[in-house]
Amino acid sequence: MKIIKYALIAGVVSLAACGGGNDSSKATDQPAAEEPKTETSAAAPAGEGVTLEITGDDVMKFDKAELRAKAGQKVTLTLHHSGKLAKEAMGHNVVILKSGTDIAAFAAKAVEAKANDYFPESEAANVIAHTRIIGGGESVTIEFTAPEAGTYPFICSFPGHYGFMKGDFIVE
Repeated sequence: MKIIKYALIAGVVSLAACGGGNDSSKATDQPAAEEPKTETSAAAPAGEGVTLEITGDDVMKFDKAELRAKAGQKVTLTLHHSGKLAKEAMGHNVVILKSGTDIAAFAAKAVEAKANDYFPESEAANVIAHTRIIGGGESVTIEFTAPEAGTYPFICSFPGHYGFMKGDFIVE
């Protein structure tokens, strides 16, 4: 019950936030998925590309806590927002951080980067890949190369979301 109350309070507080700005990642808009996928995305062999999908919703949750790929693999990552709220009120993105990045410090800087879709350019060296902020019913796709084997945290950097919307990008 406390989590629901916190989610509602965070949603109301974030109504004042306004996403927008430019995205430095290669992104394309796609229609939202009809039904979110709930399984962990499996990785393909390293010589092939892998397509990963993750969905966020209006209660600040991703449908997956893990994404997987092979080192050096071309990754196509699509973020879907299955909710109804606009990005200004309940925007989501995916930011894959390098190992050892202070997530709370990154998120604190992200709050100040509203004009850049909550992506702090000063932290670009700590980021493997990121999408732009999207709202309910939207999707965005990016492509990047998986780094060396390891476990890398991913978050939503919209203000207040990183505590709930997080997981691991596992590279084998």
